Amino acid sequence: MAELEDFATLDFTRAQRRGYPEAVLCQGKTVGQVAQIAAAFRDRADGVVLFTRATPAHADAILGELPEALHDDDSRLVIWPSAPPSPTGGLVVVVSAGTSDLPVAREALLSAQYLGRPTALVVDVGVAGLHRVLARLELLRSARVLIVAAGMDGALPSVVAGLVSAPVIALPTSVGYGASFGGVAALLSMLNSCSPGVGVVNIDNGYGAGHLAAQIAAPVPPG
Repeated sequence: MAELEDFATLDFTRAQRRGYPEAVLCQGKTVGQVAQIAAAFRDRADGVVLFTRATPAHADAILGELPEALHDDDSRLVIWPSAPPSPTGGLVVVVSAGTSDLPVAREALLSAQYLGRPTALVVDVGVAGLHRVLARLELLRSARVLIVAAGMDGALPSVVAGLVSAPVIALPTSVGYGASFGGVAALLSMLNSCSPGVGVVNIDNGYGAGHLAAQIAAPVPPG
């Protein structure tokens, strides 16, 4: 571990303990704090480091310390190093109900990809046009695990779970009009899914969904 003044204790051995590295939530941190954290990882870390919820100012600070990092503006992720590891394990398919859900879906997709899993993205297949989901059944059924991101009524994860044998991680987004209550309506719909095999993460938590999917789809140890 490494302490940075009085604001952070970095966990450099998490990958050895858990198989997955520490991620840094930039939200709530100052630009200076994020820059110091990035510099510390540059000098000490092995493997991938994900900086989540990065504003443009956060991203600039990280890139100042880690110029070879990848900045994906849509998902608000900064990832170092920029090249993903060679994929192993089962396929993670990320499904985005609408284009408006895509930033959260991309956070999930890139998180799973940079944690070492093969990934695929299916976009704009919400329940207003169910034929769009049915047209992608072959890909959906090839997944070891699926992440389904949806706002509004949050119905898509239940639909997908009724069509596939793999577990479904339901990812509610804050997309929607007034009575969606910033994603609470989608969250409650997903928690009340009648389709078995659906687990739910928090609103807009693409990183958490991607991490869980990477663990579920991890290679099976020999023996």
